[in-house]
Amino acid sequence: MSLLPESGDLHVRPAEPGDAAAIRAVHEAAFPTRLEADLVERLERDGDVVVSLVAAREDEVAGHLLLSRMEVVADGRPRRALGLGPVAVVPPLQRAGVGSALIRGALAIARATGEEFVFVLGEPEYYQRFGFSAATAAPFASPYAGPYLMAIAFGDAPAPAAGTAAYAPAFTLGASA
Repeated sequence: MSLLPESGDLHVRPAEPGDAAAIRAVHEAAFPTRLEADLVERLERDGDVVVSLVAAREDEVAGHLLLSRMEVVADGRPRRALGLGPVAVVPPLQRAGVGSALIRGALAIARATGEEFVFVLGEPEYYQRFGFSAATAAPFASPYAGPYLMAIAFGDAPAPAAGTAAYAPAFTLGASA
C-alpha cells in the first residue's frame, strides 16, 4: 500500500534523478524569481533533502515538494523534525489540488518514518487545513517566529515548553548563493 495519493491522472511519487530539469522548470514557472528553484538545488547539493516528491500528469512533472532536515531542540533534547518547502505547482494546475496532494503525501511519509514535527513557513489559511498551527510552533525560537511559522506534531508526546527550530543552512543563504 502506497502512502502517496493518486487522483485521476495525477500521480504523486518520489522524485528521481532524471526529474531535476523538470523540477527546476516547475519552480521557475510557479514563482516570480529563481530563488525557490535555486533553493531546491542547494538543499539537494548539501544533502539536506529527506523527501522529494513530484506530482506527475501523463508523465510530465506538474508539481514538486521538498521536506528537508531541521535542527530542532525541545525541552533540552533533540527532536526529529522536517521543514516543508518549497512547494510548487505549474500555473495552469494551481488551485486544482496538486499542491494539496503533495502535502498530504509528504505528511504521510513524515508520520510513517517517525518524525516528531514538520514545520512550514507559509499562509496560515492554506496550511491550517493540513493540521499546521502557529500555536504548535510558538514554543520554538526561530528567526521566522510569528504567525506564518507553523508546525504539526506527530505522536502523543506532550507539547514542549520551549525549544529552538533551525531550517537547513541553504534557507539562510539568500539570493547570492
